[in-house]
Amino acid sequence: MTAVDTNVLVRLLTGDEPKQAAAARSLFASGPVWIAKTVLLETSWVLRSLYGFEESAIRDAFVKLLGLKNVHAEDESSVAAALALTEHGMELAGAMHLSSRPPGAAFVSFDKSFVQRARRVGVSDVSSVSVKD
Repeated sequence: MTAVDTNVLVRLLTGDEPKQAAAARSLFASGPVWIAKTVLLETSWVLRSLYGFEESAIRDAFVKLLGLKNVHAEDESSVAAALALTEHGMELAGAMHLSSRPPGAAFVSFDKSFVQRARRVGVSDVSSVSVKD
C-alpha cells in the first residue's frame, strides 16, 4: 500500500502538471492507495482556494476517487459521513470535524453560523459556546 501526499492528489485531480499528473495516474493504477483525512482536508483547501473549485466539484471528485476499489481513506466511515454532509451545504473541513467526533459527544463552536448550518443538515448535539459579558 502507498500513502499519498496532497500534491499527488492535486496533480491527479487537476492535471495541471502533465508529467506529475501522469505519474499520479500510474501510481493510482499500480496498487492499493491510502489517503489520510488531513490530506483530504488540505487537498480540498488547495482546490477551493488556489484552483477555484466549487465545494460540489470537490465532493464529486473525492466520492469518485474513494469509490475506486484500490483507494482507502483513513477512518472511511467518518469521511463518507462528512462527504454526505457537504451535499447539504457544509464545507468539508467543518463536516469532517463533526463526523470525526466520538459517538455521543456534543460539539461546540463559537461560530454561530456553523452551528446553524450543522443543525439545518440534521446534525444533533451541536451548539454555540456561551460567552459572558
